[in-house]
Amino acid sequence: MQGPEDEGAVPRQTVRTEDQLPPRPYGGKAMLRLLELLESQGLTTLAQTAAVAATTDDVQADAVTHARTVGVLSAAAPARRRAARKRTAASNQEEPAAGDGEAPADEGSTEALAATYAAVALDGTGPPTAGGPQWRSAGPWTVTNGQTYGSSRVNVSGRVSALAVDPGNPAHVLAGAANGGVWESWDRGGSWTPRTDFASTLTVGALAFDPGQPATVYCGLGEADWWWWLGNGVLRSSDGGASWTPACTAPFVGQGFYALRVDQTNGRRLLAGTTGGLYVSTDAGGTWTQRRAAATFAISPGTGEWLASSTDGLFRSTNSGTTWTAVPLPGAPTSFVRLAVSVAPSNPAVAYAFGTGAPWIAQPDGSQIPTGYLWRRAGGTWTALGLPPGLATGQSWYDWYVAAAPDRDTQVYCGSIEVHRGDLSGTTWTWQLLSNKGTTGQSIHPDQHSIAFEPGNPNTIYAGCDGGLFRSPDRGITWVSCNNGLAISEFEYLAQDWGSARWLIGGTQDNGTNRWTGSPVWEHVEDADGGDVWVNRQNPAIVVHSRQWGALFRSTSRGDWGTWSNVTPARPAGEGLGLFYPPLEGSATSGDTIALAMQALYVSRDNATTWTRVGFPTAGTGTAVAVPDPDTVLVGLSDGRVLRTRFSAGSWSALTALTTARAGAVVSDLVAAPGGSGRIWATSTSRGGGRVFRSDDGGVGWTDRTAGLPPLPINAVAVDDWNSDRIWVAADLGVYQSWDAGASWADFSASLPNAFIGDLVFQPNARVLRAGTRNRGVWEIPVDGWMTQPICGTQWTGTLAPNAAGRWFTFNWPATWHMLWTAVPTSPAPGAPQITFRTQVERADAEHVTYWITVRNLTAAPVTFEGRYCILSRY
Repeated sequence: MQGPEDEGAVPRQTVRTEDQLPPRPYGGKAMLRLLELLESQGLTTLAQTAAVAATTDDVQADAVTHARTVGVLSAAAPARRRAARKRTAASNQEEPAAGDGEAPADEGSTEALAATYAAVALDGTGPPTAGGPQWRSAGPWTVTNGQTYGSSRVNVSGRVSALAVDPGNPAHVLAGAANGGVWESWDRGGSWTPRTDFASTLTVGALAFDPGQPATVYCGLGEADWWWWLGNGVLRSSDGGASWTPACTAPFVGQGFYALRVDQTNGRRLLAGTTGGLYVSTDAGGTWTQRRAAATFAISPGTGEWLASSTDGLFRSTNSGTTWTAVPLPGAPTSFVRLAVSVAPSNPAVAYAFGTGAPWIAQPDGSQIPTGYLWRRAGGTWTALGLPPGLATGQSWYDWYVAAAPDRDTQVYCGSIEVHRGDLSGTTWTWQLLSNKGTTGQSIHPDQHSIAFEPGNPNTIYAGCDGGLFRSPDRGITWVSCNNGLAISEFEYLAQDWGSARWLIGGTQDNGTNRWTGSPVWEHVEDADGGDVWVNRQNPAIVVHSRQWGALFRSTSRGDWGTWSNVTPARPAGEGLGLFYPPLEGSATSGDTIALAMQALYVSRDNATTWTRVGFPTAGTGTAVAVPDPDTVLVGLSDGRVLRTRFSAGSWSALTALTTARAGAVVSDLVAAPGGSGRIWATSTSRGGGRVFRSDDGGVGWTDRTAGLPPLPINAVAVDDWNSDRIWVAADLGVYQSWDAGASWADFSASLPNAFIGDLVFQPNARVLRAGTRNRGVWEIPVDGWMTQPICGTQWTGTLAPNAAGRWFTFNWPATWHMLWTAVPTSPAPGAPQITFRTQVERADAEHVTYWITVRNLTAAPVTFEGRYCILSRY
């Protein structure tokens, strides 16, 4: 989740007015976004559990206090480390660590949360239906010009959390996306097919082939780095990964997988490292026994031994994982944020351990980062090694691994934000930075999560990161993108050109802002963390997008690469920044009004050239904005308030509060009729109450329209421009449709994968609804079905004198429609050609066209004719 525009690379004034880094919790940007997500759903206790996942026992209290200070963590019960346990000194038994335990049921234990999501996913939300409109992928098939730290640009996709290469066929590769399911390739990552779109969860933490029977593959559901709370057990495939069935759910519901291993001497024995501990199965994954309760990050086999790394250190088993003995590491801390381990396949006497822990190093923003450690075992002794130069440890809870080269016990790969390779010659280590070559050589995207080697060819390595998957044929010196067809981009927000059926722009997690112009291949048009976006409805050449912490940039060239200028509003010293991705909207009708909500509302009437700050009546954080017309702005806050301002007599009025639909509930989206005094829709991500509300009187009164929807957060709402009673809402899983203004709901998710949906946009002229998902790209559906036959009719009747010519026009036709115009004589009697006609098209405005039809009478008698049209397609 690092990026080339992070940590001061963005000019200071685009981030905040004070000369300091934006405040963030322990664990960096990745943790900040995770906490914002959990807090927005009312999962405060779970958020605190997450907050201390980036720490060790000695600084947990400091981490929680700091997260509360910077406003990304609410006050609640004492935080608990993810499944952290301490071992008794006298036995191999586990006992709970002080303060440990599950989150209270009323705030949603991870097991209850995961079960809820799985139930919705398996309730027919996504699979294709026999009839009715179906969703289809709009890509990105890949994203060109993707960002790296270095000078070279690459094709990217989204976060790859797990990798496995078939031991029986080196061209056969499986990749697991963080929340995008399992993908299969038969050509070394040249092309891909999704394999688990309709599984109980698309969160993937680990993949493992059975070395003795490669047709058997296992998948651990629940990505431990982020989405662990949606874990739902283990899937098994008996056809190499083409199809999957559940091997088990218990005991892994609500746990995330770090590691999954199949014993090469006994294919029915599996070992799993999860957020809930270390587990062993002896029946091919059907049942499991917990052997250690500390969160376990990596498991590596040797000759007659297994090594496992956990929060409480490194452990060794010599009886196939039944019992474990602590392995002392010289100078090691008492507990770890992350610890990875790898036994050298070419010489099992050699192994590597790579971790982070105390002492903690203070940062300018008030947080702390852990110290890094690297050890090597040789001759039965573990020795501390020097770290790769420039190693970043701040996100080690999120991106971290170690892997010994398959054929050299003197070569090791260390993954953090970057990939480093160490080579030992004699007693000297030489380190190379593989993923960020700077101004020379090839670079790949940062934030490393997984690595794999091609069987039989140790020169070929695969690296999975926040930007997708990359393959190197020469141990990391050069790279090939494996992101063609790997449609797993993580979209946060979408915006559209109303006058085009095939033009979108969207912000993506750690992969900047990307644009679609009809091709399956999208273009990366701006760097950094891509946030909210807006397109001027009357002049779509004007596009505004946001980076992290409300930095705004504008293009007057439809978002072309290199055309963006900084238009961030100045903020007073001491004012907080609000959300990592603050909400941004512009006028839904006419005009050049645009609004950004942080810890105050910022409004511009000239496409972000000049700004007016409108303060909230009392302190708050903006979470949603609606601009129904150029003179009206509504803003929703994290505490449930909805406020409104109007432009009159040359200034914006003070924000006035509407009636609160649900106090304390985060407002996730707003849609309002022009004027803001009529119908308003408000949605919420907060659980345990109403999440869709309708007001028909400008917010004086609200009606809860949540009944009939699944018990999940609601992230976005869209309204049919042709029928204001027809609406769609996006839940974390699924899209739902109402024809009666929310009185009843029906699932509208046919063929839509069970992915997290963050945003909806409706193209009213093309009649297409689009959804931006995290880790499955963008999807679209024709809300009325695709047209199967033309719609034809008569637009006008005309008469021409003998040998005369005339010109007619018909206007206000949507520019997205594909149309055919004809002039057909109705008199006199047929017998010879009577008229000719010619059609010309005028672009009337950004959304509409005017058709000019010139008709000539070829006869010496008057002629009457009809101007007829056929709508061939709206898309």
